Amino acid sequence: MQLHNLKRNTANKKSARVGRGGKRGKTSGRGTKGQKARSGHKLRPEIRDTIKSIHKRRGYGINRTRTVNASVLKPETVNVSVLETVCENGMTVNPAFLLEKRLVRRQKGRTPEVKILAKGDITKKIIVEGCLMSLGAKTKIEAVGGTVK
Repeated sequence: MQLHNLKRNTANKKSARVGRGGKRGKTSGRGTKGQKARSGHKLRPEIRDTIKSIHKRRGYGINRTRTVNASVLKPETVNVSVLETVCENGMTVNPAFLLEKRLVRRQKGRTPEVKILAKGDITKKIIVEGCLMSLGAKTKIEAVGGTVK
């Protein structure tokens, strides 16, 4: 038997590697300093800042048609006091007449819907056709002897 034939009874064990340090050196593959180099770092997503900068709209889903839907036309308004100055006794008032007298304007090239409001007083009997009415305007016109159709 010679020295090169000798064998150990137990294998030569190497110590187990622990995950510290390693072969990456300096920044350990993080490539930067500060928050980005720390473990468990979280950066605020840029999209969140964009979302936060957009203002909240009050009542976005409520009454949306009034603000967004351009096809809904609001009626033109005329006060009773204006009818007092323009009309004669027994005259018929309708949207076409008010358009002719330039008290209302065309809406998208059409004769507009007209609503008569109760502001002011009236003393002349008039006949109102094809107009929307406030309750106060209706009572004022009927009190003087006019009619609403």
